[in-house]
Amino acid sequence: MKQNATKRRRRIRKRWIALICCLLLVVPVVSYVRALLYPGSATFAVRTVEWLRDHGGGKIIDTIETWKYTHQQPPSTGVPADVTTAAPPARPSNLPTVQLLPGTAALPHEGAWTVARRTASGKPLLWATWFRPDPAHLPVSVGAAVIPQSGTRLVLMPGTREPVVGMSSANGYSVPAADRSKLIATFNAGFKMKDSHGGWWTTGNAAVPLVDGRASVVIHRDGTAQVGVWGQNLRMSADVVAVRQNLDPVIVDGKIVDGLTANANGRWGSVRSQFQYTWRSGLGTDAHGNLTYVAGNGLTLASLANAMHQAGIQQGMELDIHATMVSFDIEQPGRGGVISKRLLQSMNSPADRYLVDDQRDFFYVVTR
Repeated sequence: MKQNATKRRRRIRKRWIALICCLLLVVPVVSYVRALLYPGSATFAVRTVEWLRDHGGGKIIDTIETWKYTHQQPPSTGVPADVTTAAPPARPSNLPTVQLLPGTAALPHEGAWTVARRTASGKPLLWATWFRPDPAHLPVSVGAAVIPQSGTRLVLMPGTREPVVGMSSANGYSVPAADRSKLIATFNAGFKMKDSHGGWWTTGNAAVPLVDGRASVVIHRDGTAQVGVWGQNLRMSADVVAVRQNLDPVIVDGKIVDGLTANANGRWGSVRSQFQYTWRSGLGTDAHGNLTYVAGNGLTLASLANAMHQAGIQQGMELDIHATMVSFDIEQPGRGGVISKRLLQSMNSPADRYLVDDQRDFFYVVTR
């Protein structure tokens, strides 16, 4: 009798333990399912990784990414995959001369600007080129796009999760329908706000407080933009309509800033993340005030900064990293809708990424 009673108590105890374990799993399972189903475009892998980061797994993810990307250095010799073979037109005087790697024989059309997007009358709206930024890894190439600001307007848009989860947006979370007939380009913004060490502000929503000393994209009422350091060469005024901040600047007054190869105190993200060989993007302005976007695969923070410097950027900042986040699409509106073409064919985000609601904030460019 005693033996049967003991067995019965053990069975009851095991059932209670199993029930408690199931109840403890309910909350994270529900949270994870909500993350998978949350509105806005994002892959299963991205949703999973970001859910893990948001629930205490950030250090584990960083460790895995650091191991992966620091152990897959690009080869030292070879030819880049992303190259332009079309003969370039004459370069206008207001575009920078791309500084190619010294002591390395230039490849055909390397660093030569071509018209990537023009008006119906033939006026250039967007110029593009490619070149190599890393003498130790010659197959690595970057794409660069120059957006003359005289006839264009830059717009900052929120996503469904960034800068703030569930933030209301009068114009939605993709390129508004009213602007699609004038669309020139769309491209990624910066890190998630909790990793950017900075703020996000528009006249419609001061989502995250701005921080002095942070690299910033500032958009004015006429749609022109400046890149610089908030509280130093950029400040709030009645003419400002949007500000997007991300980490510390990488180029100031035409010079690459010191300390990129050390990343002390995580000025440019987690201490090790900026040594990873991965997709990276950056944005800046050149001596003529043109807006210049640079991106490529197999880059460290230092080689990205070198590429931005080669492209003539005078004030510049890093945007985002990794293949799922780096995206620049050249947009050509037509009767059947918008046709998207990647700046680099090896970019793997969907061609219509920001033509549908996305979870991350982004920029788009239209004619004005």
